[in-house]
Amino acid sequence: MQDLVDTAPVARTPAEEKIRHEGNKLSKRLARETTRAISDYNMIEEGDRVMVCLSGGKDSYSLLDILINLRKRAPFSFDIVAVNLDQKQPGFPADVLPNYLSSLGVPFHIETQDTYSIVTRVIPEGKTMCSLCSRLRRGILYRVASELGATKIALGHHRDDILATFFLNLFYGGKAKAMPPKLVSDDGRHTVIRPLAYVPESDLIAYAAFKQFPIIPCNLCGSQENLKRQEVGRMIREWDRRHPGRSWNVFNALSRIVPSHLMDRDLFDFAGLKPTGVPDAGGDTAFDHIDPSEPATPHGGAGAGCADNEPALTEQKVMFERR
Repeated sequence: MQDLVDTAPVARTPAEEKIRHEGNKLSKRLARETTRAISDYNMIEEGDRVMVCLSGGKDSYSLLDILINLRKRAPFSFDIVAVNLDQKQPGFPADVLPNYLSSLGVPFHIETQDTYSIVTRVIPEGKTMCSLCSRLRRGILYRVASELGATKIALGHHRDDILATFFLNLFYGGKAKAMPPKLVSDDGRHTVIRPLAYVPESDLIAYAAFKQFPIIPCNLCGSQENLKRQEVGRMIREWDRRHPGRSWNVFNALSRIVPSHLMDRDLFDFAGLKPTGVPDAGGDTAFDHIDPSEPATPHGGAGAGCADNEPALTEQKVMFERR
């Protein structure tokens, strides 16, 4: 009789059922877009040991959760180890992440280094702490990755982070440069991957709320409201609100580069360019009025997703398919 009671369906209110339904749709969408990014950039391979950098924020929690679920369906094996850098920020709840990770049964490592004192001592009050904090954190995590035998370092940066980095470099650095989904680290020893590259921040906010992750606020960079990155973030969110699809078009443009129509002499041989007499659809149309008229298509191109009601791709065309 007890078994019958324990296995009885859970009664839900209409509101609870709607939340569950929307949460399941969101989970499938995130799994689909993360799988697509992993496949497009060959981020994870057989036998990899993926070190997921866990900060206690919504993005890294989501990344870890999604990768754990994807690993269950992957046609090859890879390991996951979660790593947190305890920077000794005042009031940091040191028990939250160990308790959470223990409940998941995932291997983890907590690295304790007092970078907080260094940053607050070196950086004058009111100045941006991100640069120094990032350099210190990066060096420590590279070392930990080597000690743990990690073959990939997975970071929780998402689509909006990539866009923000592009605009920061464009506006303030004079470079057309963003944050790639996959790159070798600056010390030349590690492969850094960003499996959430196709995921907008709004989806991660909703996912964290649905999963009720034990979020830990940041008292360093995350507490500074006057950062240029946050200004750019507000610009992107305003675009999404007023001009749906615009931010996706900019994002897609990052994977549709036309070197001959830019000005980088290292990417295209302008000096040696000569007419060939052969028509070229990619040639200059000097007297045409330039007015892009193609409608905005969110999730088009890189990171192109399918509608929530579209049948799931056949096991994502074989999970982590090589293209």
